[in-house]
Order: sequence, then structure tokens, then C-alpha cells
Amino acid sequence: MLHSRLRPLPRRNAVPSAPSAPTPEFENEDLADESPEDLFGTFLPHLFPDDAPSFHGDPGQHLLYSSPRYGDLDIMVPSYPSSGKRNDEIGAGQENPDGSVNQVDAGRKLFAHFLWSAAMVVAEGIEMADEPGSEGTEAREIWAVEGESVLELGAGAALPSVVCALAKASNVAATDHPSSPALTGAITHNIEHNVARTKQGSVSMHPHEWGVLDDSFSTQNKGAFTRIVAADCFWMRSQHENLARTMQWFLSPGGKVWVVAGFHTGRAIVAGFFETVLENGFVVERIFERDLVERLDDGGEIRRDWVPFREGEGVENQKRWCVVAVLKRKGE
Repeated sequence: MLHSRLRPLPRRNAVPSAPSAPTPEFENEDLADESPEDLFGTFLPHLFPDDAPSFHGDPGQHLLYSSPRYGDLDIMVPSYPSSGKRNDEIGAGQENPDGSVNQVDAGRKLFAHFLWSAAMVVAEGIEMADEPGSEGTEAREIWAVEGESVLELGAGAALPSVVCALAKASNVAATDHPSSPALTGAITHNIEHNVARTKQGSVSMHPHEWGVLDDSFSTQNKGAFTRIVAADCFWMRSQHENLARTMQWFLSPGGKVWVVAGFHTGRAIVAGFFETVLENGFVVERIFERDLVERLDDGGEIRRDWVPFREGEGVENQKRWCVVAVLKRKGE
């Protein structure tokens, strides 16, 4: 179970609204320091093995991400100053019955303060590709980043960026919307506590609004990235065109875009994104659906063909799958 890699770290102090957060110690942790809610959350993957949450953590919370390749990583979830009504937050950014959409900035702020399962799918793929002896494997073919220049869009907690740096990417840039709470502490914390102290790779952080390409970061980095990560960035249909424009702008010749998305906002909106990128000069090199809960007996992924509509698919079954795609420019 992919989500069993996570457990909440003890809440020794109240979660601050400021970016500075206490550094948890991984050794000799006393379970008595953990809240009942955190203890219960630790065992949820074992109590409900068929449940596949789309997102993890609470605003400002620290999570322990156990990587088979890189060990324990301390991942801080971005904070959010008005995090009282979780159901309202999850609903933000989705289409209303009349077809209108909530404000772009509000939707981005609300969705930044979780660690999304799609980010964990990307991280796991990169870890597998970096394992000794992975030469010639499909994981290496899809996910290898050693020597690559990587851009993460809508980074949030920036777990893929952290793992890319540890996997020896030559350059990693984690970006999020200028108003995102991720830029006010979480990304910096996750870089400093998991990458900088290892002295292995580096990650830079930059604000970027999709489709706005005249800022200094955009003008200095046109065509600069051989790999672009977009994990669960597709819930706002009105932003699909801007997202595709950003991908085209930053992608280097011969580069690849990784698209990973859960179906928590439905299949149709994800399918709509694929239609948009095809209209904007991309082709799909590889695409499949992956089970987030079960694995094959040999540890391999359970997959099925991607379809934009699946007859009779209930919400619970839909939640346990995600789509993984590799895009490239048409003609390359």
C-alpha cells in the first residue's frame, strides 16, 4: 500500500501559522507524545487496507515519509490560515451546478495544503528507477532523473522535487502559484531538512502562475527542463490551457512531461486536460491506470488501460486508481 509509507510525526507544539516549525527527531520517539488522532491515523492503512485516500496530512503537519531508497524524510504539509472547514476546502475549485468555477486563487490556496497521493506515485517511481540494478527496467525508462533538469508545477509539499534531488537530478525547481501557502515555509523546510543536509543535489523554489510567461523565472528558463512533473494539478478546467502553455514553454527539446492524477474530481476533468494538451502540441507517449492499494504477488503494479469514461465505476473504486501518463512534443 503506497499510503502506508506515511505516518504523522508527533505534535510537540501547536501548529504555527508562521513558516518556522520545530524539527522533529526521528530517533527514540515516544508514542505518548502523539495525539490520539495521529495514533489512529498511523494505523488507518492497516485497519482499512482497501481505502485509498487522495490526500494526506493536515495544514502545517509534519509527516514521516519512509522511502525504501532514501530512508525517512520529514515532509511538512503547507499551512493554511483558515483551515477549520475541511469539507468546504475539498469542495473548492470544483465546478458548480451552473458550470461556474470558484476563484482561481482561492482554489489554489485550498488545494495546496495537503500531500496528494499522485505526488507519492511520482516519488515512488523515481525511487525505483534509482535503485541499484534497475538498469533496463521500465521504471528506469519512465522515471530516471539522474542528470536531468526537473521542474515541478503546483508543487505543494514538493515531495517529488525532494526525491528528484536525492536521485541526482542536475537541477530541480519547485514552483507553485504566487499566493500558495507552500511558498511560505513548507517547501523551504522540506528542502532544508531532506536535501540540503545530505549535500546531495539541490532544489530551488519559485513562484509561478500557469500561463504567465513574462516574469523573470519564465524568461530565464524557457526550454530549460528535460522533465516536468504535474501531479494532481488538473481540478480547474479553466486552467488547463494555461497549464499546457506553461508545459510547452519550459520543456526542453526531447523532454518529457509526467502527468499523474487521481480521480477525486472525476474522470471527465482529467480527460479534458488530455484533450487540451493534445490541442497544444503534445502527444501521449505512454498512459495507463494504476491501482493505489493492491500490488501483484511479485510486488509489481496492478495496471489497466486508461479510459476517459468507465461504466459503473463507483466513487470508492474510482478513488483507488490514478492515471499515469508521459507526454512529449508532437514530432519529437
